[in-house]
Amino acid sequence: MPEHIPQRCAVVGATGFQGGAVARLLTDRGHRVRTLTRRAPAERPQLPGVSCQTGDLADRDAVRRLFEGATHASVVMPLSYDPVLIESYARHIGDAARESGVRRIVYNANTRIPDRTTQVAAFETRRLAESVLRESGVDLVVLRPPVYLDNLFSPWNGPALISEGLLAYPLPTATETAWISHRDLAEATAAALFAEADGVVGRTFDIGGERSLTGDALAAEFALGLGRSVHYEPLPADLFEKGLAQVIGAEAAAGVAGIYHYMAAGDDPHLMAGDGGEASRALGTTPQAADAWVATQPWQVWDTPESA
Repeated sequence: MPEHIPQRCAVVGATGFQGGAVARLLTDRGHRVRTLTRRAPAERPQLPGVSCQTGDLADRDAVRRLFEGATHASVVMPLSYDPVLIESYARHIGDAARESGVRRIVYNANTRIPDRTTQVAAFETRRLAESVLRESGVDLVVLRPPVYLDNLFSPWNGPALISEGLLAYPLPTATETAWISHRDLAEATAAALFAEADGVVGRTFDIGGERSLTGDALAAEFALGLGRSVHYEPLPADLFEKGLAQVIGAEAAAGVAGIYHYMAAGDDPHLMAGDGGEASRALGTTPQAADAWVATQPWQVWDTPESA
């Protein structure tokens, strides 16, 4: 189905950063977008053109209503790492998509996933959701991103970058990572939703940025984008987890931080690296270079008297 023909898309997770980027891109391209959220209307982000339905993924009937009349679906799971909950969410989505006649689901696993089974809930719950969605029988494309550049445009990074040229993140300096932006995730999702080329449906893609970057190489990209010197420091994963817990709660923070504890152990150093451009070629996308992404962000919001 050509992408320029308007479709009816269910976007699970549209009130979050990743799903929101997908929803905005789809509406910008003329598609009709509907989502499901537990947030009260006053607490929802601005999503022009997106129809927000109040409900929860745990509610089978609410999920069915979300998918009624939908032709395509983009799915990302919420920040829960309870396997029982995640399995039920995925089953409700898969059942609703099949019963509604959805043509294709694109599932954003929110992270790369190791080949072997681990004890990391952030990996295994997403692996479980992927398996359940495949069981639905609906055409499925899985996207596994590495780490988002947008994570670095935050109150934890912005002031230090502006005042000290310090870029700190909980990945070892030597870890090669194909950093990607939310916008490029949205581009890959749209491409996967509507791709007609052979070799896309049924596949799992390790999407990522233009190239793999170590911590020092990432700092060099930031230096180019910001026009100032920048140095990288690996942030201890336990310190990252403590800070994140203050924002999203201890349980969710432990789930997210599990990825970084795993990477810090060094047993799978290439998990977040690029795929040699395979996904980009298959999907027909061109990820933005990291320095170009940096140059387009409004870093001046962190240029405060406290950071001077």
